Amino acid sequence: MRHTLPIAPQFYVTAPQPCPYLDGRMERKLFTALQGEHAQKLNDTLSKQGFRRSQNVLYRPSCAECSACLSARIRVADFAPRRTQRRILKKCEDLRRNATSPWATEDQFALFRRYLDTRHADGGMADMDIFEFAAMIEETPIKSRVIEYTRPAREGERGRPLAAVCLTDVFDDGLSMVYSFYDPGMTDFSLGTYVILDHIAIAAEAGLPYVYLGYWVPGSRKMGYKATFPALEIYKGGRWQDIGDPADHKAELHPLSVDPIAEQVARISLPDTRTPRDAS
Repeated sequence: MRHTLPIAPQFYVTAPQPCPYLDGRMERKLFTALQGEHAQKLNDTLSKQGFRRSQNVLYRPSCAECSACLSARIRVADFAPRRTQRRILKKCEDLRRNATSPWATEDQFALFRRYLDTRHADGGMADMDIFEFAAMIEETPIKSRVIEYTRPAREGERGRPLAAVCLTDVFDDGLSMVYSFYDPGMTDFSLGTYVILDHIAIAAEAGLPYVYLGYWVPGSRKMGYKATFPALEIYKGGRWQDIGDPADHKAELHPLSVDPIAEQVARISLPDTRTPRDAS
């Protein structure tokens, strides 16, 4: 009888660097490679434990004295849009959705550059060129889609120009919004919120229970909008729980707020990749 152990990826820690969410703090990430025939299973399993994908890497914040970053997801079955969100859906009803394979295009990159130059000119992605953009979209070892949203043409335009784009991963229990960007000239349409609302609709149509939004960070204005969505859960203390009152969650520094790296790794659950024949 042959025995196959669960896959055992190697975990590493990045060097500290300035935190993009909270001024004056340093961030550090725990990460592992996402590759091989079991990449989808590893991604599904670790995503349920607060990890996120970036190309062929899975990572989770592991800062020395800060545990503010909390993975967030929406319970699709319990979600009911608020009045302001219903208004956004009404305002964006002329947009059309088109789901494609993860393949970068010049139109996507042009929209991406306008978005960065307007909203994140001093961010970590500000210098990305078209080759780095293509790598972000196309280097995925799991099931991913690019969801494009087009708008009606204005005077002098042809076809339906892009209004928003989202790189989306498909999990066994939901959709993960890896990265989204939109036309910075359409601020009145709240496209960032609309894309989330539409992903909730896509997940409902597919019978998937969750939409993963990435990290919510209490005290960060950049991430505050995520807490406005009903039926939001956060991964805190090793388990998923309803967010409750967002004001109850703090971003305070404390030397005991984060366990040692070895203990964190020891508690990570890994997928069992044995076939039924192997397990018998």
